[in-house]
Amino acid sequence: MDLLGAIEERRSTRAFLETPVDREKMETLIRYATQAPSAINLQPWELTVVSGEEKKRLSRILVKRMKERNISCGPGAKSPLPDYFVQRQRRLLDTIQPNLPGQIPFQDFINEGSCNFYGAPAAILISIDNVFLSARLTDIGVLVAYLLLSAHALGLGTCPIGLITAFDDDIKEILSIPENKQVVIGVAVGYRDTQSPINRSRSERVPLGDVVRWRE
Repeated sequence: MDLLGAIEERRSTRAFLETPVDREKMETLIRYATQAPSAINLQPWELTVVSGEEKKRLSRILVKRMKERNISCGPGAKSPLPDYFVQRQRRLLDTIQPNLPGQIPFQDFINEGSCNFYGAPAAILISIDNVFLSARLTDIGVLVAYLLLSAHALGLGTCPIGLITAFDDDIKEILSIPENKQVVIGVAVGYRDTQSPINRSRSERVPLGDVVRWRE
């Protein structure tokens, strides 16, 4: 698949088929993803791939913890957002809301969907050693971009999920991830349910003039 075409086509998947992704394909995906560059080739990422009954167990526990602790997805901001960010959020809501299953409220769909990896048959949990400063999270971001685009090229749907970082300790205990690691992000992986209306939602991108400054 043409790289630029993949960039144009790829969107987050929020409804997956139950069809499992075989081990060979997951290994191919990760091999491409880990071609990502990193500062002085540190490759600071560590990936835990969860599927089958273990993934279902993880999802059940995370959904339970989310409801017990009343944790919800948010913008991750330390102060109120400027209005132009709020408007972008609203436009996403307007795009997704008509395609939500049943009468489920948007926030409930996002919260439970995140903790359940939107029903994907596999999830990749990406962690980093606590020895690194936050600057190395940049490398994790590059890895995730490679992962999402590689998955699309391989015919797989993905959805990056940040809410799970609220359950860092739970995840490390469930998956036997060492205490000296930090869970940075999760990625749901599987085959898109092309019949689900939610997967027809396409969020817009702001004009370049809103985010780019030129100095010549």
